[in-house]
Amino acid sequence: MHDFLQSLAFSFSITGPIFVVLALGVYLRRVGLINDNFIDVGSKLVFNVTLPALLFLNISQTHIADSANISLVVLGLVGTLIAYLMLELLAAAMVPKREDRGVVVQGGFRSNMGIIGLAYCVNAFGDAGLVAASLYLGLVTILFNILAVITLNRSLNHRGGVASTLKGIARNPLIISIVAALFVAGLEWELPELLVQSGGYFSQMTLPLALICTGASLDFRALRADFRSAMISAVCKLMIVPLLLIAAGISVGFRGLELGVLALMSSAPSAAASYIMVRAMGGNSALAANIIVLTTIGSLFTTSVLMMVLHGFALL
Repeated sequence: MHDFLQSLAFSFSITGPIFVVLALGVYLRRVGLINDNFIDVGSKLVFNVTLPALLFLNISQTHIADSANISLVVLGLVGTLIAYLMLELLAAAMVPKREDRGVVVQGGFRSNMGIIGLAYCVNAFGDAGLVAASLYLGLVTILFNILAVITLNRSLNHRGGVASTLKGIARNPLIISIVAALFVAGLEWELPELLVQSGGYFSQMTLPLALICTGASLDFRALRADFRSAMISAVCKLMIVPLLLIAAGISVGFRGLELGVLALMSSAPSAAASYIMVRAMGGNSALAANIIVLTTIGSLFTTSVLMMVLHGFALL
């Protein structure tokens, strides 16, 4: 019981502040300090500027040679692709509105690794967790964004075809920033201090601005209307996908730090960027926001239980 309470307190110390900022967004919208125009502009700023800056700075300053765990990265990539394909089949069978299927699929596989996942790993394993998670974060996030563009284009842009999808991938600011960051990290370039400090100002805006926009866009009437679709995505994100990746990790011999990083990164809630992307592409952003809220709340409990079970079986 004591271990469970410790694990619960640990998870809440990570997710608690996120709940507060989401609630602030709801409140500011209700009192009229935030309107639809603010949400539109803020979402575009996060997607095109502040989140790319955050990813670029985090990954470009990573020492690839120290953080390269090829087996962990490969398992994350393969597991994510399998989870995506399963979710596409599930959404086609269980989500009646075609335009909502991409939102459900993206919410089901795309983890908030850059913020929540890294925080989990650092709190659990310290600097070793940060090093092990950095390259995993960079490469799997590229796949997240590619698959997100594909699934949203398929559900929202019926006639876009392959050319439209490839164009969306090539122009995605998150993918561009990660590829550039991996190039800089691979060459071990030291960035100018002016660039680091200036980019830091933008990157520090990412989480609060993204969460305020997400909270402000919450429509609880839409949650009732889309509750079934949101729950399908949330259950997949919090239970099915993490269990799939953890089982695969155990089967190939992962233990300790490797298994812990895999479990924590995969059990993080749906990424705030998923809402930003859905809104930017004209999808059902209320559904995306509701999936984020459900998974963020649920992650407090599911992550605690997963870590307790793995620790109880001496796998960590």
